[in-house]
Amino acid sequence: MRVRTTLVGATALVLSAALAAPAMAAAPGAGHSATREAVEAAVAGGVPGATVTARDAHGTWSATAGTGNLATGAPRSPADRYRVGSITKTFVATVLLQLEAEGRLSLDDTVAKWLPGVVTGNGNDGGRITVRQLLNHTSGIFNYTNDEDFGRAHFLKDGFFRHRYDTLTPAGLVAIAMGHQPAFAPGTAWAYSNTNYVLAGMVIRAVTGRSYAEEITRRVIEPLRLTGTSLPGTRSTLPRPSSRAYSKLAETATGPTYDVTELNPSLASSAGEMISTSADLTRFYEALLRGRLLPPHQLKEMKTTVPIPGAPNAAYGLGLADVTLPCGVHVWGHDGGIHGSSSDAVTTADGRHALAVNYNADWTGDTDAVAEAEFCGG
Repeated sequence: MRVRTTLVGATALVLSAALAAPAMAAAPGAGHSATREAVEAAVAGGVPGATVTARDAHGTWSATAGTGNLATGAPRSPADRYRVGSITKTFVATVLLQLEAEGRLSLDDTVAKWLPGVVTGNGNDGGRITVRQLLNHTSGIFNYTNDEDFGRAHFLKDGFFRHRYDTLTPAGLVAIAMGHQPAFAPGTAWAYSNTNYVLAGMVIRAVTGRSYAEEITRRVIEPLRLTGTSLPGTRSTLPRPSSRAYSKLAETATGPTYDVTELNPSLASSAGEMISTSADLTRFYEALLRGRLLPPHQLKEMKTTVPIPGAPNAAYGLGLADVTLPCGVHVWGHDGGIHGSSSDAVTTADGRHALAVNYNADWTGDTDAVAEAEFCGG
């Protein structure tokens, strides 16, 4: 059901379910017992802990299960701050669409117009790729997190502990991708690439003179009063309250479990560095789908989707996925994963029913089941 688009890539497929598609929440009046049972089942199946929040016409509901700290047994909190991975992409796309609405760029501008000389070499040509193609993953640009050397250095045990505090630059991440040929000619197919959103963040700076983090903060976080949401840049710790984050740091889901809470999130950049809470994420997607952040034309553009190969129940717009649940309910949102963290955040098309869930693990657990329980009932 989800669009599985991981930060880790081919090197360590079971690691972070990083940077992906949507989750879900129960018909109004049906309560949330099925949702609670779904997170408890995830913990029974091996997830250390879970935190979930839903918003609907009846108000806000939250629940937790399992532990937030394997060493102390401390529980998870509904107010936990956690790394949200690719959910960051919806925020980045929102800023670019706001800039389009202000007439400061066009989605049909080429990447080369704003970032001359950046996308080049090995058949890559920024003059043939548009900003829109970055946002809907039809650019063909190689996903830097699928680079084998990058994966060994940042997602497997020895490399992670050696490099967890390294600072990486957006230009350096893009350079990794430029060492590979594109997957296809721009606009001819679809393939998820974190490089697209690193470039999108660079475009925001080229247009505004400010970083994507500054623009997201002043355009989205502050107006919506998302007090638990931040873009940490190179800060390696999580703000409190927060739980520990756990990974196998391996290509299998067996073996020792490692605490990976501390890491320099610059390895994800504008493709997935953000920290948030379940309450903030439900508030953000609710506001977005209800038209509080974008004019109607830009929201329509964001919701104009392209097919995702192998995912007949999902399609991808501009930083926003459309998923049809087994019960027929459509939800819009994104999922995301990064070391020790797997998340989903979605809402119905009218923005009136939203859900966000997080597991403090990256090798196990099915957030889809939580979404289905919330939106489809038990």
